[in-house]
Amino acid sequence: MLILGIETSCDETAAAVVEDGRRVLSSVVATQFESHAQYGGVVPEIAARRHLENLLPVLQGALDQAGVTLKDVDGLAVTQGPGLIGALVIGMAVAKVLSYTLKKPLAGVHHLQAHILAAFLTENPPALPLVALVVSGGHTNLYRVNSFLKMDLLGRSRDDAAGEAFDKVAKLMQLGYPGGVKVEALAARGNPAAFSLPRPRIATEPLTFSFSGLKTAVALQLKRHPEILADPGAQADLAASFQEAVVESLTSRAWLALKQTGLNRLVVCGGVAANGHLRQVLRDLAATAGTELFLPTLDLCGDNAAMVAALGFHLLAAGQRLDLDADVFSRG
Repeated sequence: MLILGIETSCDETAAAVVEDGRRVLSSVVATQFESHAQYGGVVPEIAARRHLENLLPVLQGALDQAGVTLKDVDGLAVTQGPGLIGALVIGMAVAKVLSYTLKKPLAGVHHLQAHILAAFLTENPPALPLVALVVSGGHTNLYRVNSFLKMDLLGRSRDDAAGEAFDKVAKLMQLGYPGGVKVEALAARGNPAAFSLPRPRIATEPLTFSFSGLKTAVALQLKRHPEILADPGAQADLAASFQEAVVESLTSRAWLALKQTGLNRLVVCGGVAANGHLRQVLRDLAATAGTELFLPTLDLCGDNAAMVAALGFHLLAAGQRLDLDADVFSRG
């Protein structure tokens, strides 16, 4: 079964063709970094306009890359949420039009759960059940994945997501946008033990994340010691210390979730899962603990439509079709 996936939840316009939920025939992503860089973050109105401009060429590119036409597609899948409402509406409108005119079934996909499916688009996919940590720009969530259609939320961020914290710290340090890659590059030259930064915890909610306090701690360091921004060494040390605090917060909760569920398989996915230091720490911890670790390839960590098509395949196979009057959602 060939599924055409469409993803427009934030600032990436993406389309992909995936066969039977496993084999990626094409994956095309148009980024908007240049459009948002001067603002230091994603501007929802600009993102929606860029999706309008990019979506049809991206769709055609995905079909051409896969060597198929719209008539060859058996079904469609589109990100229904969560995400930016204006951006989601663009993808949903196009998907509904294609579904109606082609008389093809349409699946509405949960963006965060789709990220987990990226780990199944590799040569050695994991078995189920497992624990999944989704770490992206807008969300940091832990799931117990019982099946492709049953994923139980174990914990989430109470405030800033990990990726959001990276972007905000990059802005505080005047590194530019996108912040995650800027902080990671700078941190590679720094000492992660140079600054004592908090690892926020909520005693009554051990699987809940919180990164707002960590971001504030970095802001206070810069307020008290503005000379850091003029000292490349100190700047690198602060970036490394911040990154280490984020990585420790993520990994400690992931392994606590494994302990609480009694599972030994872990998927870590989402845009922040492309961070090289996080990936290395995860591999080291997994090797020590004997945990089966599954990481998507770097090209499938960020927002993409292959993961949307993969989850859409399972939804459609189970008979879960989206009504053409269904709406998008911003949170969930």
